[in-house]
Amino acid sequence: MRMMILILAIGLIAATMAAAADEPTPAGLVSTSVTAHGAKGDGKTDDTKAFQKALDSAAAKGGIVAVPAGTYLIAGSLVVPQGVTLRGVWEAPHNTGLGKGSVIYATGSAGKEDGPPLVNLNENSCVKGLTILYPDQDAANVKPYPWTIQGKGTNCSVIDVTLVNPYKGIDFGTNWNELHYIRNVYGCPLRIGVFIDKCTDIGRVENVHFNPNAWTRSGHPSAPSGPKGDALVKYMNENLVGFLIARTDWEYISDCFVIFPKIGFHFVSGEMGPGNALISQSGGDICGTAVQVDATQGHAGVAFSNCQFMARVVVGPANGGPVKFANCGFWPIESTDSQAVIEGSGTVTFTSCHFSGWANKDANAAAILVKSGSLIVNGCEFLAEGKKQIELGPGAHSAAILGCRFRGGEKITNNAPASANVQMGLNID
Repeated sequence: MRMMILILAIGLIAATMAAAADEPTPAGLVSTSVTAHGAKGDGKTDDTKAFQKALDSAAAKGGIVAVPAGTYLIAGSLVVPQGVTLRGVWEAPHNTGLGKGSVIYATGSAGKEDGPPLVNLNENSCVKGLTILYPDQDAANVKPYPWTIQGKGTNCSVIDVTLVNPYKGIDFGTNWNELHYIRNVYGCPLRIGVFIDKCTDIGRVENVHFNPNAWTRSGHPSAPSGPKGDALVKYMNENLVGFLIARTDWEYISDCFVIFPKIGFHFVSGEMGPGNALISQSGGDICGTAVQVDATQGHAGVAFSNCQFMARVVVGPANGGPVKFANCGFWPIESTDSQAVIEGSGTVTFTSCHFSGWANKDANAAAILVKSGSLIVNGCEFLAEGKKQIELGPGAHSAAILGCRFRGGEKITNNAPASANVQMGLNID
């Protein structure tokens, strides 16, 4: 009998030890825990080696490396192997409650923007359910850090992550990648929020929300308030690009938001040229420039639907692809003059949009200023009475302005050359 009890006791101890190392997840998958490999989670001990040991242990078969609730100091850089998920216990992003869930304090490569990223994702790998904070960052004296999360290869994912105060957030652009997936990410990036380039097949970005509240309401001692809060907003206004997008084939972006950036959504040409994107239910709030299109693919372009912008959009002189806005709203900040400034050789289309509150510094500024290229405006409403709605400059190639409502009467300046094909009609006041 005693022998049987002893055998049962030994079996129970073994089962308990196994459970500490291999914890079943809600999905039924078997994972290893970072604490089983020595992570302390006290916010003071460097847990970089323990995390990497846990990640490496899952490399052969793939799986989930669990990060139990706690605060983990990572002073180095982590590599997530192919097919492995680094998973914490936050099931949704958040602005408050920093002392709960799975929190990483990142301190590595301070002052070195080109240093190794905090988390390196490989093919089919994922980071999920984590809160990441840079405890030594100072809103009044911002220091550079490397990328927080960088992906390489196909099917890299970032899900349910709060990036409290990264200098640069998520990088799916430095390395070739396809089918990246970013979902449910909140944060207060300081220089770049999301960078996309070298994506040759369908990236997806969903429910990404960039707002200073992720840091200011975090409850961490570094959380800026008062003059430091003002310094934070000023720095973002002068430096932050929310979404920087170069070469991507069929980028789907939905339910994304950024407030106080220098540029909200910036489309450029990278090493592999420009890209194309569809953006819906998204917006830029209190921006110097909400959207800037310097380059987009000529056959596909960029299209926004059901979006809101405060304040202006800019299409640059080098752009040759189509840019489209459908069912979008535009309203001003104090410095807003034209809400759309258009150059380049492509066509910019506004369909069923509304404009309000422009010409705040220059009373003669038009809501839409076309310096060059072509314009199509149909079914739009211009709400500010007594202000110029559209101005066609000497470089305008063509314009069609049809079926719009101009509050206070039509006020359109046409300085396009005689060779330009300009058609207007069926407009009301």
